[in-house]
Amino acid sequence: MSAAKHVTLRWQNGMAFEGGVEGRPSIAIDSDGNAGPGPMDTLLLALAACTASDVVSILEKMRFPVRGMTVDATAERRPEHPKRFTSVVLTYRIRAPGAPEERVRRAIDLSLEKYCSVSHSLAPDIARRYELVLEA
Repeated sequence: MSAAKHVTLRWQNGMAFEGGVEGRPSIAIDSDGNAGPGPMDTLLLALAACTASDVVSILEKMRFPVRGMTVDATAERRPEHPKRFTSVVLTYRIRAPGAPEERVRRAIDLSLEKYCSVSHSLAPDIARRYELVLEA
């Protein structure tokens, strides 16, 4: 049996919506960018959150606890409709004292190649790459 997901999105006003899973906290999504991030920004945030969660989990299993992390996601879009993403660059800034760079890169690779559901839900022709900054 598949693990079906269900969310509900409700129009607020203008291009603003609020939604989420019933009974849980909701998020605002606003195509005008006033009440919250727009849909494409939200997709980038979902990608960043998905892979960041994986990386934290993987590094903890490797016994390198994460003490800080920021993931910046930058994407290029087509100029014409549909204005979908054509490339994404993820920049990971990670503070995990004692973690060798090759182990941190392995955690990121595992996330992007195997575990991150959001990444695997994006069109396969979207160019993807990442950069890593290890912080002291």
